Amino acid sequence: MHDTRPEPRRPCVPEPTAQAVPLELVRDAGADIVAAVSTVVDGKVDAIRTALTVMLAEGHLLVEDVPGVGKTVLAKALGASVGGSVNRIQFTSDMLPSDVTGVNVFDQSSGTFRFSPGPVFANVVIGDEINRTSPKTQSALLEAMAEAQVTVDGVTRQLEPPFMIVATQNPIDMEGTYPLPEAQRDRFTARITMGYPSVDAERQMLANRGGHDPLSALRPIVDVATLRGMIAAVRGVHVAPDVEAYVVAIVRATRSHPDLLLGASPRATLHLAQAARAHAALLGRPFVTPDDVAALAPIVLAHRLVPVARGLGGSGDDTARDIVVRIVSDTAVPFTAAPVRS
Repeated sequence: MHDTRPEPRRPCVPEPTAQAVPLELVRDAGADIVAAVSTVVDGKVDAIRTALTVMLAEGHLLVEDVPGVGKTVLAKALGASVGGSVNRIQFTSDMLPSDVTGVNVFDQSSGTFRFSPGPVFANVVIGDEINRTSPKTQSALLEAMAEAQVTVDGVTRQLEPPFMIVATQNPIDMEGTYPLPEAQRDRFTARITMGYPSVDAERQMLANRGGHDPLSALRPIVDVATLRGMIAAVRGVHVAPDVEAYVVAIVRATRSHPDLLLGASPRATLHLAQAARAHAALLGRPFVTPDDVAALAPIVLAHRLVPVARGLGGSGDDTARDIVVRIVSDTAVPFTAAPVRS
């Protein structure tokens, strides 16, 4: 008689540590990736740089805007430029968690259960219109985002690094949407909006897409092994104690601000520091400056905050960003004298 029970829990075996590449390679390859993706996403260099920064910071990106402005194209182009596996999930209201994580299927020929992996098993996972599906299905991504693993029927499986979720979302006041809860928004390292293209960018888009799809012509700039080496280099970027104190001061200021019902979490502190490391590495610097932190604070912190305006039924996204900008401007910037060369 065959055993039809699912396989027992397997220990999670970590991937071998990648060898860090030189920061010059991170800078040059990063610039090439941004240039390549810019051939597909016209006029959105800042959004592309942010997406790459989040990837190198081992985080996840929330792209929130109205339909048709290139949210999904940005995610696809980023995945294609780094040579890893890319899966796309089109979220709908009738999806189940198993449609994301995978499911055990009974194999009649062997009389055993066989695991059929879901689309979350990829290097870059595009969660298209994540707020079109129910909170139950949205929550299927929580373990993957926090721990890079998936547990199905008591069996835990590691997700192959690098692992990044790029979720797109339409504004929550549009019909048929489910706003992401604060606990899940907090797992996204950064949130960006695409915005409409400029006149020149929109005309360039028409010219570029007259006879072909530029996304189909995009080729990988780096392979997965090199990308892992770039991520390892980011981990080694130095954050001085004064800069660490600056990060903590900005985050803690959100927790006592009178215009906020909910401030940023300790996870936000870690995300801001790691994103600053990636920002510095893309500039070829082995250390983080306060300018790195200040530049990233609005996009790393704003989506985690609950302004009083939102609690009263208003739209708080712009308000939260403005509050973070004010907090950054009001927080004392640390200064450490540069070493004197002999």
